[in-house]
Amino acid sequence: MNGSILPLFLGGLILFIFSISRLSAVLENFFSEKSKTYIHQYTRNSWLSLLVGIVVTVLMGSSSAVIILTIILINAKALNFRQSIGIILGANLGTTMTSQLIALDISSFSVIPLGIGLIIQLFIKKEPYSEYGKVLFYFGMLFFGMFVMEESVMPLRESDLFETWVTKVEGNQFQGAWVGGLITLLIQSSSATVGIAILLGKQGLINAAGGVSLMLGAELGTCSDTLLATIKGKRAAIRAGVFHLAFNLICITLGLIFFSQFLILVSWISDSSELDHLIANAHVIFNGLGVLLFFPLIGIFEKILVKLIPDKESLTP
Repeated sequence: MNGSILPLFLGGLILFIFSISRLSAVLENFFSEKSKTYIHQYTRNSWLSLLVGIVVTVLMGSSSAVIILTIILINAKALNFRQSIGIILGANLGTTMTSQLIALDISSFSVIPLGIGLIIQLFIKKEPYSEYGKVLFYFGMLFFGMFVMEESVMPLRESDLFETWVTKVEGNQFQGAWVGGLITLLIQSSSATVGIAILLGKQGLINAAGGVSLMLGAELGTCSDTLLATIKGKRAAIRAGVFHLAFNLICITLGLIFFSQFLILVSWISDSSELDHLIANAHVIFNGLGVLLFFPLIGIFEKILVKLIPDKESLTP
């Protein structure tokens, strides 16, 4: 096996994760005060909270960043727990936009936003235009990292070791989900894990079952950083973190139980799409079905979690 695969793949992965982190930070600073105002103002009901979660996640490119921001707003008493539920559901749906962009194969054009963003930063120092340059630059870097990973895995078709690993993942959805969860836990980016599944599918290195099972595992692995954000937070913030975990855990369990039926549904909706598009569509459909399942039950989950994790005031005799 070509010895350049691992360093190239890791280099692309580092670029991808770094760009997501920096893009989220730039957009959070850029929209910080405005977004806090808008989130507080436009989350009066569950429908609006859902919409805000979707829109802000699409803008920031990271569901974890949005959910952590939501937890911060809860601790600042700018949001209540019920409002956060809608935002969390919306964030899970909004994050699927990244997988759709990856499947569109725009990574080969990543040098364009990279170059434009660099030029803006070098020659235009006035805000907010310099911030626009940073957004373009990190957006281009995100897809350039994906391009590097895509190019690096091509020789894996000739690897017996990789073929053995893929056979295990493709043959058992529970094994695939476990691997996807572990990868996400290690690299702290579900978008990167789903992106890896999509590019493996694009190169014909994994089948639909293997790619979808990795995606399911990524959904669970992404809960770790949001749970860490609730440490020493208010009870409402802890409820939000637990709800995020419960949402992903229940949806993943159902997805694994009805795995064959889910694959049939995704294949039928995707029709004759390429495998990378099928995996990206599976990400959208999975989160969409999860939101449809949980949204009518927001009031019930609110009551259950308030009872399980009551406010400290209610614990005093």
